[in-house]
Amino acid sequence: MDFRELSFPGAPLIKTPPPGPKSKEHLDYQSFHEGSAVSYPRAMPMALSRAKGATVEDVDGNLYIDFFGGAGVMNVGHSNPEVIEAATSQLTNLTHSLDVPNPARRALVETLLSLLPDSLNKVFFGGPTGSDAVEAAIKLARYNSQFYPLIAFEGGYHGMSAGALSLSSGLGFKEDFLPLLPEVHFVPYAYCYRCLFRKKPDSCELDCAKYLEHILEDPHSGVGKPAALIVEAIQGEGGSIVPPDQFIPKVREICSKHGIILIVDEIQTGFCRTGKMFAFEHTGILPDIVTMSKALGGIGFPISCVAYKEELDTWPPGKHIGTFRGHVVAYAAGRVALNFMVENKLVEHASHLGRSMLSWLNEIEKDSKIVGEARGKGLMLGIELVKDKESKEPAPELAKRVRASCHSHGLLIEIGGHFSNVARFLPPLILTEELALKGIEIFEDAIREAEKSMKV
Repeated sequence: MDFRELSFPGAPLIKTPPPGPKSKEHLDYQSFHEGSAVSYPRAMPMALSRAKGATVEDVDGNLYIDFFGGAGVMNVGHSNPEVIEAATSQLTNLTHSLDVPNPARRALVETLLSLLPDSLNKVFFGGPTGSDAVEAAIKLARYNSQFYPLIAFEGGYHGMSAGALSLSSGLGFKEDFLPLLPEVHFVPYAYCYRCLFRKKPDSCELDCAKYLEHILEDPHSGVGKPAALIVEAIQGEGGSIVPPDQFIPKVREICSKHGIILIVDEIQTGFCRTGKMFAFEHTGILPDIVTMSKALGGIGFPISCVAYKEELDTWPPGKHIGTFRGHVVAYAAGRVALNFMVENKLVEHASHLGRSMLSWLNEIEKDSKIVGEARGKGLMLGIELVKDKESKEPAPELAKRVRASCHSHGLLIEIGGHFSNVARFLPPLILTEELALKGIEIFEDAIREAEKSMKV
């Protein structure tokens, strides 16, 4: 397929500086009538009317290039016509069935199993968000292991429900709601740009993984026998952090040695995002449990799922339930989206275009005083902004300024990272090279503007 046909022509196009008058009216209404926890419109003030491919349009007629992709949901593009056709057809037949079998559900299971490793031969659909997949994975691991403690990683993000939030490290998300689940222990991730152990890549001895081994083997570490360890093969909200090649295999080795169930969270990284169908495929390891959501719903239909090894399929009926674990439209949309990914070689496209975009970003990094590091795999990219390259002092205010500048010039991005100083790109995977280059140019201009602001 020619991916150019999937997006609006002419993007970016700013007719009225955002927020335009129509957007402002919507924003004012939302502010007055909806809860104060609403967040995204505060950073990117606009009201949307349409979206297509890798482009979105606001109610004032402004066209944006989308490097945000619904936080990693829109892998096959907004309003993908094949997915819309499947969803529309399903709407006229059956939309809800709890976990009663139906043809759409079976078709999605068959497709998923064809993409997953043979050892992950059981799937279970949960509630409508990735958080629920994490909750299900926690319960499945605890039921099988009969242990309670859990291990997660600094920089990890796994969702906002109580159990998932307990496994997420960001205090900004959780500190107002503590205590959450007890006996959750955090260990360092392989964040080489800010190595806790002051090592460089050429001197790295995986001290972060050795620390994990230490807390499992030292009787005075204070950590009881864990039910499970959860990890992202590439961290998302933590700042698009790509660990060294040997890190995840070492974590797998440690879990196997100590009889710990390994959960790999693929909610954001899954379904071609990183240049593989699943990010753990870059590492050569096999998880015990995988969590999935986001792009699994095709174009934003809510769905979550866990895949796991058959020997873990021990929980009795009703141990994890939910009214909306039977979203039949999401099944139909998801199956067609997965087939679209395979037929249109989105793994290869994301890998190729991601390498090109990262090389462009690396050139910006060389010339910029505030880009500390550009990194990523596939179309999951992060640009860490700092006040000074030597000290690496985080620059969250500059990141906000860059995001605002990008938005005003027709590019949607998000920021994340430990210190909210990482510009993050998660575009639809049907992004064209032309739109990618235009987006990078807008981003580079925003970086230059931010640099100038430091001199004032």
